[in-house]
Amino acid sequence: MTGRRGPRDSGNADLDLFDSGGPAPKRRVASSPPPPPPDEDFDPSSYPGETAQTAVTVSILTQTARDVIEGAFIPLWVRGEVSDFKSHRNGHWYFSLRDRTAQIKCVVWNRDQRMIPAPPDDGMQVAAFGRLTVYPARGEIQFAATKLEAEGDGLRRKALEVTRARLEKDGLLSLDRKRPLPRFPRVIAVITSPDGAALHDIVAVVRRRGCDVRLVIVPAAVQGESAPGELRAALDRVERWGGADLVIIARGGGAREDLWAFNNERVARALAACSVPTISAVGHEVDISICDLVADYRAPTPSAAAEAATRSASELRNELRKLSMRMSGATRAFVRATDNRLRHLARDVADSSADQIARRQTRLRAIAGRLHALSPLATLSRGYAVARDTTGATLSSTAAFREEMLFDLIVRDGVVPAQVRRPSEPTDTP
Repeated sequence: MTGRRGPRDSGNADLDLFDSGGPAPKRRVASSPPPPPPDEDFDPSSYPGETAQTAVTVSILTQTARDVIEGAFIPLWVRGEVSDFKSHRNGHWYFSLRDRTAQIKCVVWNRDQRMIPAPPDDGMQVAAFGRLTVYPARGEIQFAATKLEAEGDGLRRKALEVTRARLEKDGLLSLDRKRPLPRFPRVIAVITSPDGAALHDIVAVVRRRGCDVRLVIVPAAVQGESAPGELRAALDRVERWGGADLVIIARGGGAREDLWAFNNERVARALAACSVPTISAVGHEVDISICDLVADYRAPTPSAAAEAATRSASELRNELRKLSMRMSGATRAFVRATDNRLRHLARDVADSSADQIARRQTRLRAIAGRLHALSPLATLSRGYAVARDTTGATLSSTAAFREEMLFDLIVRDGVVPAQVRRPSEPTDTP
């Protein structure tokens, strides 16, 4: 790009700016009108600043300089090395762009930073897009940038690293929080562009597999400035609806700039906050986005996401066959285990019963022995006898016997009837 000045009168501040190889110059005229041409009745002392009496204020001078510079230079790209980068507490970025022989102060206002992936680092080679202006408060020329592009993927790589570090610090990248996908989802919410190839691939796979699944399309832009906001809004709609068993957020292949919405930290946090399992299928197999790291399952392509989310009719038949075999085997194993358990229980009951009987028999014999020792029959067997009257009362003393009284004499092997007789007089025997 080259610049040149055309013929000018005194006080003219026009600047013609040419694009290299362009067909015609782009002309910008300062907002301050040029002074009128001199005539015979014109007094030069009427020029502002021509004399001490007509001196202009500093504010007018810096404002005029800003009008002249902004009117003379169209927005353009400037390349240089970043130095003295500072992020002010008000959110603005201040730094310098320099080359071997010159430097210029730059500013990125807070409102313009949404177009820039990450703040630059000192020493980074960047191309800045903006316009030249004057900061009246200090009377300094500065370059107000609205876009920054680093050589290679410097800014985007830094933005990814910063975002990943924040999410990892909050535990959103931990494998422990990954949820298993439902084996047989009935309703799948697909967040993608309704006109994109990703949706076509997902629908084609679901139809080919012949599974009974309902797809609910939640439209959202998948690239451009509005994409992050629309993706978050789509996730919020799915969450408030609450009727999905699984969520697929998908986009077909494209340049890294086209996939940048899926590296947005707020989109990733909204995806992590989803109450149902999620699948991220962004770009081609080699493309890894922040959403891929946060989602419960990362699919290399939208088609692979549909295959991971659904089961074909043949897979269902195989699953049923396997389940039938497992149930049959489990039933046979249960019957065998129950039979063995019953046999063991029967043996244990028999052994326990025999032990109980033996213990009870031993106890009974001991009790019988003690009872036998205390039994009157045992006493009778040793030669004793018991006298009872006709009423069955025991006659335990001589006073209970009366003359001619009938009584029973109980001995070991029976009862002997008896009667009380007066004892006869003893006689002498020769």
